[in-house]
Amino acid sequence: MYAALWRILPGPWWVRLLILLAILAAVLYVLFDFVFPWVDGILNPDQQGTVGT
Repeated sequence: MYAALWRILPGPWWVRLLILLAILAAVLYVLFDFVFPWVDGILNPDQQGTVGT
């Protein structure tokens, strides 16, 4: 899969590397800003835990 992605990207190796880094940054941004908070709301709906003494 990664070899196929590398082959379809245009330009020399350093341009391909920059494109892949930009894609990786975009994917991480979407995961941390949208996907992970949404999953946290589903898996942990009650966030008002208290500790009794």
